[in-house]
Amino acid sequence: MSEVLKIAIIGDYNFTYNAHHATNLSLDHASDFLETEVNYYWIKINEAIQHKRVYFEQFDGIWIAPGPFLNHFFLNGVYKIVLESNVPVFLTGEGYKYFFEYLISTHQLNPYGEKLISDNLIEGNQFERVTIYPKTKDAEKLYENCNHTELSSSRFSLYPQLTDQLNGYLIDIEATNQFDDPEIVTLKNHPFFMACSFCPQISSTRDLPHPLIYTFLKIARELSNSKFSQLV
Repeated sequence: MSEVLKIAIIGDYNFTYNAHHATNLSLDHASDFLETEVNYYWIKINEAIQHKRVYFEQFDGIWIAPGPFLNHFFLNGVYKIVLESNVPVFLTGEGYKYFFEYLISTHQLNPYGEKLISDNLIEGNQFERVTIYPKTKDAEKLYENCNHTELSSSRFSLYPQLTDQLNGYLIDIEATNQFDDPEIVTLKNHPFFMACSFCPQISSTRDLPHPLIYTFLKIARELSNSKFSQLV
């Protein structure tokens, strides 16, 4: 059994950004809750794309952190690499929009070059409250004892034709917000890939670690233990 979980955090870390600092703290909260030691390593986006899949397979989980990003165009390469690795992936914040753009490009879902995703509907660098409405049994269970109000600095509207193409085929919409836009999605045909438009790490505390974050770590631990058992 792996005694320590190794988590790669892909993002352009800046200690002055609350969401980045909160990412570290929320992992500490979740590791205490699960009684599992966690070591995490920040990897800049322009460095991440220089690595091959095998590099990321040494990690038990990958967290794609919120922006701002020095160059968001590198994210397409990041998504391709981490998805090939089959390591559990958790995405929060601004990278949410670029994940959908990656799916659109990879699966050629926009042959006429239409606008399928809105620009960020939250202006400036402020955080706004969004209300989470679970749409699946898994999401209902996660939010059963959790506040449904989350904080977000990025909110996007997906055009209906895109949602129709994706939902149930490439992704599952786990939860929406008060505007009926998807807030939490999971990727089909992957061990674990969850993407959130908001930042659950902001509302995590030591007394109440966020369920999405400790679920990410819990699944990372389970898959790590499964790999180990196959080797012995």
